[in-house]
Amino acid sequence: MTNAKHKLTVRDLRKTYGPVVALTEAAFDLEEGEFLTLLGPSGSGKTTMLMIIAGLIQPDRGEVWIDGKLATFAPSYKRDIGMVFQNYALFPHMTVYENIAFPLRMRNMATDKIRQEVGRVLDIVRLPQVADRLPRALSGGQQQRIALARCMVYRPSIILMDEPLGALDKKLRDQMQLEIKQLHTELGITALYVTHDQEEAMIMSDRICLMNEARIEQLGTPADLYFKPRTVFAAGFLGESNLLEATVEAVVGDRTTVKTPDGALVRAPTADGIAVGQAVKLMVRPERLALLGPADSADNVVEGTLDQVIMVGGVTKYYARVAGDRAVSATRLTLGPISGLERGQRVRLGWSADSTVLLTA
Repeated sequence: MTNAKHKLTVRDLRKTYGPVVALTEAAFDLEEGEFLTLLGPSGSGKTTMLMIIAGLIQPDRGEVWIDGKLATFAPSYKRDIGMVFQNYALFPHMTVYENIAFPLRMRNMATDKIRQEVGRVLDIVRLPQVADRLPRALSGGQQQRIALARCMVYRPSIILMDEPLGALDKKLRDQMQLEIKQLHTELGITALYVTHDQEEAMIMSDRICLMNEARIEQLGTPADLYFKPRTVFAAGFLGESNLLEATVEAVVGDRTTVKTPDGALVRAPTADGIAVGQAVKLMVRPERLALLGPADSADNVVEGTLDQVIMVGGVTKYYARVAGDRAVSATRLTLGPISGLERGQRVRLGWSADSTVLLTA
């Protein structure tokens, strides 16, 4: 049995295709009203996980529970789930009204009730004026909203979304991210979302399930994964990060001191499993690094050679070579024209001890 308070529970899922392992040791819970994103590169297992939960493929091992009921081998139509796909999957010969009404007709709902429910979801997605149009008369963003409306109209327990914004241009994609997030907040939808886009996952998710090589790498809030990555992969995949090789010099209480290849001593919060003499990687996010003046100080300071200064609109990125010619970057708000810094100049970079994350192999 599983705890019935969870909308979805996945336990020890495994799927192979001959010698290829597509998914293994997958386990998590999805709470009612939660927006959980499966994030990872191509081939990481996220779509395989979604297809197993949807009942479109069967696992070799493990269990899927929906609303406290075992659903591992239940057919898709008995799982009370809705799906939204990247290609919209709208019927091209049906009007928008008929597309949305289709799942209700399959459930033998009365005509008056169908009219009421279709009108309700068209208002929710803010497209009541397009009911009589064919899908081809709509923009990509409008078609995706109609696909979402068709999925929501029969009030499924869980909505599964497989890269639903992948076919849209960047501006429309950014707009749809906020619209879907707003719908989730307003309606309390329980959603499981698949994407390979890190920014999209950060914007939309209550929690992120980061996947790599057919396994769950880390599961937590966007802030957890960004500020407290547990592995080198997690640190590198989600956002920009500076990773430097180091060796543990001392561990005293909640503080650990490590040494970089060029001899710089760096202080960091003590992590689990850290021991003196151990090879580790230290991670610090670019926005945590500051360019220091001659009289400035910080918990941690490294020196290097400035490589590039690039202004990207509201932020400016500074690239330098430190610690055995390792490239690092620092980011700060663009407050005005860049002056006084030239390529090849020696610079000092500083950051706080609490901004350092130590990662073991």
